[in-house]
Amino acid sequence: METNKPLLFLLFLAVSAVLADEDVFIGVNIGTELSDMPHPTQVVALLKAQQIRHVRLFNADRGMLLALANTGIKVAVSVPNEQILGVGQSNTTAANWVTQNVISHYPATNITTICVGSEVLSALPNAAPILVNALKFIHSALLASNLDRQIKVSTPLASTIILDSFPPSQAFFNHTVKPVLIPLLKFLQSTNSYFMLNVYPYYDYMQSNSVIPLDYALFKPLAANKEAVDSNTLLHYTNVFDAMIDAAYFAMADVNFTNIPVMVTESGWPSMGESNEPDATVDNANTYNSNLIKHVLNKTGTPKHPGIAVSTYIYELYNEDAKAGPLSEKNWGLFSNNGTPVYILRLTESGSLFANNTSNQTYCVAKEGADTKMLQAGLDWACGTGKVNCAPLMQGGPCYDPDNVAAHATYAFDAYYHMMGKAPGTCDFTGVATITTTNPSHGTCLFSSTGKNGTFLNGTAPAMDSTSSSAYSVRYCNAFSTTLMMILGTLGLSLVLL
Repeated sequence: METNKPLLFLLFLAVSAVLADEDVFIGVNIGTELSDMPHPTQVVALLKAQQIRHVRLFNADRGMLLALANTGIKVAVSVPNEQILGVGQSNTTAANWVTQNVISHYPATNITTICVGSEVLSALPNAAPILVNALKFIHSALLASNLDRQIKVSTPLASTIILDSFPPSQAFFNHTVKPVLIPLLKFLQSTNSYFMLNVYPYYDYMQSNSVIPLDYALFKPLAANKEAVDSNTLLHYTNVFDAMIDAAYFAMADVNFTNIPVMVTESGWPSMGESNEPDATVDNANTYNSNLIKHVLNKTGTPKHPGIAVSTYIYELYNEDAKAGPLSEKNWGLFSNNGTPVYILRLTESGSLFANNTSNQTYCVAKEGADTKMLQAGLDWACGTGKVNCAPLMQGGPCYDPDNVAAHATYAFDAYYHMMGKAPGTCDFTGVATITTTNPSHGTCLFSSTGKNGTFLNGTAPAMDSTSSSAYSVRYCNAFSTTLMMILGTLGLSLVLL
């Protein structure tokens, strides 16, 4: 197949034409199985702060769609699996779903995609026979409202429906799903939509019994003799992700579909797992997602289709602590529910996407093992003469805990360092401070590269002027904090948002 160069070139052009409709992007899935799910406005604030411009919802939550209005963020909404049967059996039900969950929000909320179910063929096989009908009914409703060109319709599929995925050129679809898959591919082709695939190299690695090297799963550089070679095409593969994408292309070609682009609707790596999941670590999760983002945005493409990048949604925005299953299932998120990064992505070529990366970001922190009295003196100076706003360090403030001198000194040192524009000599404090690229954020205490440290997620913080700041003794015992608040109240000083 690969030796037919004229045919290959025509196929390349066909796929390129389809993919040229929109620039490649990295998006994020937003799951909701959290014991304390942030309010939609908080979710959107995080998305905007991180410059995330594409999101996928697992439903069509009204509050979330309203919060996303007028943000410009491109949204993929979903028909949940439990609604597939109703939508797939009734054109009217499908039309009502589109009216309520799409038309009533569009165009203020920039809905670009409707995902009909999630891994229906494997997770909900009883609904498989009506899956294509569900897509067609949803599309018909969009067509009736002249939105069929603006909003794509597809269904995310598990990569497990592709069998014999390596070498990719031998891949084919599970024969049991072909009666549904062939009509599905015809629909996607006729509507210029995407073949949506969930790709999890973590699971491929875990289930390979050490056949797949960890570096190959994590996009780490490989020596030429370590690359996987497709013996039929002689194409070299340096990572599992590309191999799975090409397996999808070859599987579609096996049933005579060669011009349907692939979109990855889920991919990621867990940051924590059970004792039998030793590679579910923060470092591996950081490595995988950082490399994935760079790989996609560099428009590297795959060995079969070089230069044709595959837009991808990272799984996922938040850790879902209420999710059933092993520990790893709860720890795929980039952030905890209070917006604190689980890890700092190592990005250098992603533009402004994911502002929690450490490229060119430095912080001023207390030196490990520094003398407590010296730290105390530096802290007193920063909150006094240095004119740092130390209100977040007061009892009840977002940076009060942990209540120790080193943690509080780190807050004050870093705030002063940024307030002075990171000028040379502003992170010294008589030798007890040092510069680091590791973000010292913890819990509700968020450090910013702009120096606006500390945040109140669900409340207000007491404001402190320069006088109160200089009078702020930095032993931080509870009694003194309470007394200070009483004095402020007696003086009638107002409380304002930090």
